[in-house]
Amino acid sequence: MFDKTREFMKKLGLPEGDLYNLPTSTKKFPDGADYRLEVPTVNSAAAFKALMEEAERLGITINRVDETYGCFRHTLEELKEYIAIAKYYRVELNISVGPRATYDTSATRLSQQGVRIGYRLRGMEQIVRAVEDVKRIAEVGGRGVLVYDEGLLWVLNEMRKAGELPKNMHFKMSAHAGHGNPASFKLLASLGADSINPVRDMTLPMIAALRAAVDVPIDVHTDNPPGSGGFIRVYEAPEMVRIGAPIHLKTGNSVVSGHGELTTAENGRAMAKQAAIVKEMVEKYYPQAVQSKAGTPDMAIPE
Repeated sequence: MFDKTREFMKKLGLPEGDLYNLPTSTKKFPDGADYRLEVPTVNSAAAFKALMEEAERLGITINRVDETYGCFRHTLEELKEYIAIAKYYRVELNISVGPRATYDTSATRLSQQGVRIGYRLRGMEQIVRAVEDVKRIAEVGGRGVLVYDEGLLWVLNEMRKAGELPKNMHFKMSAHAGHGNPASFKLLASLGADSINPVRDMTLPMIAALRAAVDVPIDVHTDNPPGSGGFIRVYEAPEMVRIGAPIHLKTGNSVVSGHGELTTAENGRAMAKQAAIVKEMVEKYYPQAVQSKAGTPDMAIPE
């Protein structure tokens, strides 16, 4: 069915459809690993420190942490504390761009239909302010940025190429941008995304199709807070790695009520325990999978 359209998709470098045969990915991270553990919604330095201490106690490696409250909502002292923790544990740190629709004066965003704006930027001044937020991240030593707007992604990539931002800045596209198909992933990769987070409820055949379309790492939720679905898919994590490598398994924020909220040290410890469960599942059911060690050269570790 739809044979001519599917044939043209192949010519574009896209899969013909979702890949229900779930092919094993042969792609890897630069260090040869298949997966990394990523913990999002780590929205205070206290939560970050507790997360890493508990992970160390449990004997697991957290490769990547995402702050999602917004750079411009943290003092310089708080940001520097984030940076110090990330450098000490040699963990990749993504700090989120602050100015966005949820913090803006948008009445549309508050409406039932306008909620689709998500975290995107409104107007050119918001682009300029978002760039200033990214510069603030770079100035304190951050090298990972969580991006919510495709236009901003393009601008930041152009600035990186021009030397206006450090060459080793990494741009992660957030799930809040609402992308979930191979064509969108191909576009985002061409705009400069260094990793891409699809919407959170992708099926395994859909994840396999995303992997077929791009080479950059994909970031897939194994669990989620009630505010964005509340699912826990830890038994699917081994298959996610097999078909999606190189992949960041996103885990831990099912212990909080929603994204973007401030998190505590207690939350951080609970996140580490959730990550340990995901690690256990991968090791048990797909033992040949290799996780990256801490501090590999390609990671966006602060300087």
